[in-house]
Parts: sequence; C-alpha cells; structure tokens
Amino acid sequence: MALPIDLDTPAGRQRAQRELVWGDHGFLRYRFRNLHQISDEMYRANQPSPEHIARYAKELGLKTILNLRGESPRGYYLLEKEACARQGIELVDFQMFSREIPPPEKVLEAKHLFDSIAYPALMHCKSGADRAGIMAVLYMHFRKGLTIEQAVEQLSFKYLHIRQGKTGVLDFYFDTYLQEGAAKGLSFMAWVTQGYDRAALKARFLKSRKWKLNFDQLLRRE
Repeated sequence: MALPIDLDTPAGRQRAQRELVWGDHGFLRYRFRNLHQISDEMYRANQPSPEHIARYAKELGLKTILNLRGESPRGYYLLEKEACARQGIELVDFQMFSREIPPPEKVLEAKHLFDSIAYPALMHCKSGADRAGIMAVLYMHFRKGLTIEQAVEQLSFKYLHIRQGKTGVLDFYFDTYLQEGAAKGLSFMAWVTQGYDRAALKARFLKSRKWKLNFDQLLRRE
C-alpha cells in the first residue's frame, strides 16, 4: 500500500502533480476543460487543476465546487482541495457513478444539495461528460424547473456523453421514467419517492444494449 501523499514535502507535492498530470490524464485537460455555463449560476466541467480553479475563482466568481468523484487520497483530489481552500471556494464532495442506476435517496440528496449550496457553482467529474451529465439533468429539473424531457439534453455528445456505452444506463434511467412514470402522470419526484428496483432496471438495460464496440475501454473512462 502506497504511503499517504504529504503536500507539505517537495516529494509529496511532486508525486501529487504526477498523479494529476499523468495518472489522472490531466495533460489531456490542460487546454480542453469541457467547460459549459448551463444557467446563470451553474457551470459544468472536467476535473480542474489548481490553475483552472484559480482562473475560475477570478473569472467566474465561484463560491462552490461540486466534486462528483468523491473524496480521494489521490493527488488530483488533494491538489483540488488545497486550491479551493486557497481561493475561498467551498469544495463539496458528492460522489456519483456513471454506470449505475442512482438510488432514489441519492437523487433526493442531490435536490437538497442544489437548494443548499452557495452560487455561482461548478460541478465536475473526471471528463465532465457522464456524472456531470446526470447531475446537470437533476439540477436543471429540480433547481430550474425544466421537465426531464427538456433537461436530458445535458446528457448528450455536446458534453462528450456517449449513450452507446455502459454510461448509457443514465439515459436508460431517464427514458424509463418518461416511458413508465410520466406516461402514468407521475412527476419525476413522485416516481423517485415511490421507489424503483435498481437491480431490475440495470438488468433490463444490460439485456437491451446493442452496441458492438466497448466504448468504455476505448475512451478509458472511470
């Protein structure tokens, strides 16, 4: 087991930087940030570097960053946490998953989160495509009042989301609500609150998938 990273030492800081740039593919995000403003108060992007965070603080006036990857001992997270503290930005860790049906309670937690954080805010995962996508759908529905049918635009290739891969389970989740919940007159909140069988939905998705290429391995996504 690797020793914890200590940013207070030159060796620890160098290790954290290596993990961010090479281990976490930060070199790919140096110029391409997948940054989008989706409302007057919310942005979405891929994993920010400390330099990106300093720039966001100055240019966007961010008060909150939602880290959808969850807390981690890895260098990319430690550097992000340090950078947020330096810039006076609150870092909120709210782990989501790109290949799973979200639990109802997680969806309800997201609604509460959007009602409680300080804005302007930015949400991010690693690529800014999938976990940022599902959270952006929930944000646009719960916070901005868009219908789910309108909000699912946040899960599109515009943001590098590919529904033909395993991350298509997120599209399937909302499609199921539209076909089985909305069709019965249920609001999304009512459908979530009454609960659903996550395992059964996931099994239906896996049974119905028809792609031939493994996009996840191809793109090396988490």
